[in-house]
Amino acid sequence: MDFRIPFNRPCLAGNEYKYIAQAIANGHASGDGPFTRKCHELLERELDGPRVLLTTSCTHALEMAALLLDCSPEDEVIVPSFTFVSTANAFALRGSRLVFADISPDTLNLDESRLEALITPRTKAIVVVHYAGVSCDMDSILATASRHGVRVVEDNAHGLFSRYKGTYTGRFGCLATLSFHETKNFTCGEGGALVINDPAFVERALIIREKGTNRSQFFRGQVDKYTWVDIGSSYLPSDLLAAFLLAQLEAREEIQRKRRRVWEYYWQHLHALARENNVRLPVVPPKCEQAYHMFYLILPSLECRQALITHLKEQGILSVFHYVPLHLSTMGMKFGACECPVTEDLSSRLLRLPFYNDLTKDDQAHVVGAVEEFFGRN
Repeated sequence: MDFRIPFNRPCLAGNEYKYIAQAIANGHASGDGPFTRKCHELLERELDGPRVLLTTSCTHALEMAALLLDCSPEDEVIVPSFTFVSTANAFALRGSRLVFADISPDTLNLDESRLEALITPRTKAIVVVHYAGVSCDMDSILATASRHGVRVVEDNAHGLFSRYKGTYTGRFGCLATLSFHETKNFTCGEGGALVINDPAFVERALIIREKGTNRSQFFRGQVDKYTWVDIGSSYLPSDLLAAFLLAQLEAREEIQRKRRRVWEYYWQHLHALARENNVRLPVVPPKCEQAYHMFYLILPSLECRQALITHLKEQGILSVFHYVPLHLSTMGMKFGACECPVTEDLSSRLLRLPFYNDLTKDDQAHVVGAVEEFFGRN
């Protein structure tokens, strides 16, 4: 079905076609070409110092993180139940036991107040997700992790260029991951990146990313030939994708300006309706600067959410729910029973409104009007 207003629409920043043509003309369309290096340099500079490696997806960046931490069947890894399956899959692939954490009712991020009770002597890592580009309470999480000698990994798929107390998300854990999927603020269709904050991981990350070979050392002249030295896979994106991504990253200020306008329009025009109809809007704590990744409503009930999705669909508007709790999934239940009541409640009532860079005010007015009409009838 074609929608007048889709949930997402990939948007060009301006130089994508030009850069792709240059990448082809360069004669280096495979991984780690000139545009990949430019993306690395831009991200490392803007994020103030980490090593950044582009990957074929955020999923693959998470898999690299699990490999770098040497996760094994003897380990436990804490992950929020309210997240995309990739957050958990990366560590399950290493045989680690997943321990699902509940979320805070305000930000929908991992509930730091319940974290310590989940840690055991087998805990290898805590994986946090900055939901909707709003940071977790990193002070509390890092303090808890430090007390127990546990590593922290940030799944920052939603939050590139968001901040917590002035510091960019993705700069708190030993490792962090980014997504450049077409639904994200900056995109190349499919893509991701591994952010390496602990320099001890850099050399092995380069090896894992190159199929387990020391090929990068060969290209740097450090060895006279390269060979297989570790486990790994092919995590390098094509330089064509990096060319597309560079155009997006260079336009980051304009893209974020557009997304902020979209987010603030929804907030301004739905705030009164939400207050009058027991609907909750996103919460952004004062210590957080969000990424303007999405706008969602928490409806009074599952039935209300489903009815609103249907109503919007009838108006040519595609709205969607989000994550189904992982601990209730067929695979998730194999890791044992757990209690995540907030996740179960809020995930059943959350609805995401259309959100993309070029969403016009007229189209947003149509969305808001349709929401108002729904509550006017009910």
